[in-house]
Amino acid sequence: MDHLVQRFNSFIGCRWLVFVAAIWIQSCAGIGYMFGSISPVIKSSLGYNQRQIASLGVAKDLGDSVGFLTGYFCEILPLWAALFIGALQNLIGHGWLWLMITGRVPPLPLWAMCVLIFIATNGETYFNTAALVSCVQNFPKSRGPIVGILKGFAGLSGAILTQVYAIINSPDHASLIFMIAVGPSMVVIALMFIIRPVKGHRQGRASDGASFTFVYSTCLVLAAYLMGVMLVEDLVDISHTAVIIFTVFLFIVLVVPICIPISVALTEEPRSSSLEEVLLPEHGKQEPVRTESDTDVIFSELEEEKPRVNSLTAAERKKRIAHLQAMVAQAAAEGAVRVKRRRGPRRGEDFTLLQALVKADFWLLFCPFLLASGSGLTVIDNLGQMSQSLGYTNTHIFVSMISIWNFLGRIAGGYLSENVVRSYAYPRPVAMVVAQVVMAAGHFFIGMGWPGAMYVGTLLIGLGYGAHWAVVPASASELFGLKNFGALYNFFTLANPAGSLVFSGVIASGIYDHEAEKQAERRHHHLHPVSMFTGMLGRKEPSKCEGSICFFVTSMIMSAFCIIAIFLSLFLVHRTKVVYANLYGKSRT
Repeated sequence: MDHLVQRFNSFIGCRWLVFVAAIWIQSCAGIGYMFGSISPVIKSSLGYNQRQIASLGVAKDLGDSVGFLTGYFCEILPLWAALFIGALQNLIGHGWLWLMITGRVPPLPLWAMCVLIFIATNGETYFNTAALVSCVQNFPKSRGPIVGILKGFAGLSGAILTQVYAIINSPDHASLIFMIAVGPSMVVIALMFIIRPVKGHRQGRASDGASFTFVYSTCLVLAAYLMGVMLVEDLVDISHTAVIIFTVFLFIVLVVPICIPISVALTEEPRSSSLEEVLLPEHGKQEPVRTESDTDVIFSELEEEKPRVNSLTAAERKKRIAHLQAMVAQAAAEGAVRVKRRRGPRRGEDFTLLQALVKADFWLLFCPFLLASGSGLTVIDNLGQMSQSLGYTNTHIFVSMISIWNFLGRIAGGYLSENVVRSYAYPRPVAMVVAQVVMAAGHFFIGMGWPGAMYVGTLLIGLGYGAHWAVVPASASELFGLKNFGALYNFFTLANPAGSLVFSGVIASGIYDHEAEKQAERRHHHLHPVSMFTGMLGRKEPSKCEGSICFFVTSMIMSAFCIIAIFLSLFLVHRTKVVYANLYGKSRT
């Protein structure tokens, strides 16, 4: 019995169990991706026009991106409490919306509806932050794969929720809102006590590499399966029984990773902590580089000791340095030496958000991310109009494809960037440079409008955009520490609504409307060349642009933004070489 209890405790305290639970939470955390599916029923039930729906869309974007309060709560509250707040917001926000849609409560004015949508979608920021904070702390030496996988499942959650809703087969589309309100909230509440730091940096095992390979394989199977299911359901009229079978297999794929913590608990013993050099060392294992007050000591007499210390063996040198530092600390306490205290943390140590905001490296990470994510969202938000302007009739295929490429980009970005820092101790932001080169090429292909350019463009932009969501959070945790990672991560998420507002809402839409008006005027003059009522005739049909010219200028501008991001990221790579050499250089020796 004691053996079983010990194994059960090992299972409960396993960092892989936390990771698998975080994957399940992220699989239903992308609630904002479902807005396009629920907006038609909101529009028809409440009698809204397209401008009012667009206002709700802005509230949705702000809700799932603005998480300052989320980061603060994740620092002062247990993570289960933060998850519960998020589940409560989602349940109340979408639940109240469902009550209004079904006529059970009176509708709210538009401004109140915007607040309600903001509250509902803001719940997912708690899901994302708690999952990332716990797992990055539990896997401090595998931040790239962890962030990539978790953000990948968050990006794929819209497709997963859509497939789950397909088995309900309800003619009342309001039931989708009910499922969004209840389903993710129930999953989060069921798992919220598992999501926590479990001193995972001490749980390094020889099988960790194989475990990550297994998770990556599961991700690839899931992506290929969802792509196939989307194509089949879109192109073929299948029975409800087949939909149920598809969804059951989807659940099986999602549940399969639980084999990892079960295997760890039943078959493997923990490695000796001396076998893994962790990024979060215990105090007893720290090399005596600094005093506990983390000060820089200025003591000129110690200069005389340098030749003698350098001539000692490694073990004797370490003892001598420790002895000298103890002498200096004692002298400092007695006022015999001058102590120069640092004004703030160094790169690689724990920063608060305010401390990070005044650092050049922070903005060199944020600005390229803003340019790249803004240009990527421009394509995602305008994918329907882009494909229609190039003559494609089935726009859903591109929406499905870019979702899958986005997912694979997040997985690949985490995996490849981790290989860069592990194998070469080279700065992780170099992966951003590669992703931005890929995105610049993707924008160029779409702008040129060549045959098949949409397929190539969505592939490149989806991969590049997704890779940023794996690389940037991991880089932020390495440069500015894990202690306040929640607040830092939620600041970086502001790049999404800011980029969408400027690049898509101003640049892309303005150029598209301008080209559409020019084409409409040419058609109008062709039909009424000499009519005296030309200026009085109103255009009843909505402005529509055709041809590659509709997004040519926009695509070239987006490609130029990505090129600017490349140079900024290269500058960041140059500045952070020393940081990454200190973080990962020793693991190569």
